Amino acid sequence: MLMSDSMPLLWLVYVVLSLVVLLTGYLGLGFLPRLPRLVITWAVAGVMWTPSHFRLPLLEEGEFYSGFAPAVMVAAVAFLEQNRETFLPVALLVIVGAGVGALLGLLLWWRGRHRRTHDRDDVVDMDDEAPAASGRRGSGERQEPVIG
Repeated sequence: MLMSDSMPLLWLVYVVLSLVVLLTGYLGLGFLPRLPRLVITWAVAGVMWTPSHFRLPLLEEGEFYSGFAPAVMVAAVAFLEQNRETFLPVALLVIVGAGVGALLGLLLWWRGRHRRTHDRDDVVDMDDEAPAASGRRGSGERQEPVIG
């Protein structure tokens, strides 16, 4: 059950909050053109969603708690503990996650740009065929209905 185990609930809350952060960040960057907005948003998504394995020592000697957490959190804890052997690989993982996210944002921008130019070509082709149809209606402006 979801409520009886705290780890799935913790991950669910993290996913929901990260989606809220990404949506508000994307909307907050509305003053930027679409390319940098998508690249920045997806780079942040890559940072937030890259998982990493961690190991924490317990109170008893030789026992550890291990699991998965967002790599940026593992890097932050390792940085605060000044644990270099954990921090360096996880920091590289965070950088790779940001790079992959930025590439996905670039891919989405390119795909959306390509799709919009293709749609414009279709509209231009339709307009080239439409003069005969619009000629009988007038100048192509909206015509009010006439009764009688």
